[in-house]
Amino acid sequence: MRIGEAAAAAGCTPRALRLYEERGLLPPPGRTASGQRDYRPAEVALLRVIRELLSSGFTIEDLRSCADRLHLLTEDPPPRCGAADAPEGTGSGVVGRRLAALDAEIARLVRLREELARRVFGDDARRPAPKPAAATGPVPVQGTPPITVTASATGPVSAPATAPVTAPVTEPTVTVGPRVLLD
Repeated sequence: MRIGEAAAAAGCTPRALRLYEERGLLPPPGRTASGQRDYRPAEVALLRVIRELLSSGFTIEDLRSCADRLHLLTEDPPPRCGAADAPEGTGSGVVGRRLAALDAEIARLVRLREELARRVFGDDARRPAPKPAAATGPVPVQGTPPITVTASATGPVSAPATAPVTAPVTEPTVTVGPRVLLD
């Protein structure tokens, strides 16, 4: 199939497909007699795996370091990796590095949140942030001042200081992809 068909079948654009080829994530495809790219089903399956890994938080550089093994993830079922049984965060490969980068980013965001809350609310902001609830529905947000909401033309509506302020919480979406063979 041609590049537009292959890209559509994998849920990306032809431009993204060419980028993955240029970066070495996809092997060079066959060519038609007129020189156009010609993709086989195996290459489209690999492209789907690449898209899924990128949407899981890996970078193109992460995937470049193990591009020679990405085709293994197209097998059904994907083979298990020895590092998959290791405790979380102990991997030294691509997965371990990505987990460490995510942990560092989370720590940075927590510090940023604490600094912002301290600047806005003062010493009351030193309390830890509320933990997300496991269930859906409103969750009380502690330590916040009353919220003023503009309600159409009738003017502002204030929540009393004694009433808990609630925020809607949605259930997180978890997508399970192929077992990662990147460590």
